[in-house]
Amino acid sequence: MNGAIDHEELKKCVQQLQVSFTEEEITDLFNACDINQDMGIKFNEFIVLLCLVYLLKDNANGHESKLRIGMPNLEATFETFVDAFVFLDKNRDGFVSNNEMVHAINESGDRSAGKIAMKRFEEMDWDQNGSVSFKEFHFAFTNWVGIDDEEDEEE
Repeated sequence: MNGAIDHEELKKCVQQLQVSFTEEEITDLFNACDINQDMGIKFNEFIVLLCLVYLLKDNANGHESKLRIGMPNLEATFETFVDAFVFLDKNRDGFVSNNEMVHAINESGDRSAGKIAMKRFEEMDWDQNGSVSFKEFHFAFTNWVGIDDEEDEEE
């Protein structure tokens, strides 16, 4: 036990969730969620992975019923993540820009929140390319609400 899920463990996990993914899809998920590229999925990365599985399987199946993972509170949290991201992604291109963040804050009517919003945008833009993907948004959000690895707590 090293506190991280490797590729083989992820395959077993996907089987336990009773979700059908190809080997390529599992590899893509693993690579997408191993944000620090240490060849292991840590707890906060796993939460993002679960959300992506939840969202991808819904879209892939092409029907109205969502994949149920047996955790209603977690499912509701995932829906909240999506709703928050969609609120910020004004042009619906799948990314949140700095301008969209400012626009969302202005919609709230709280002009004093501008500096906080800009700090949050910087925290979300992990690759510092000026736009925030859903994955970056989700990773930042898990950091804000205190979902950390035990390793992070020791530092």
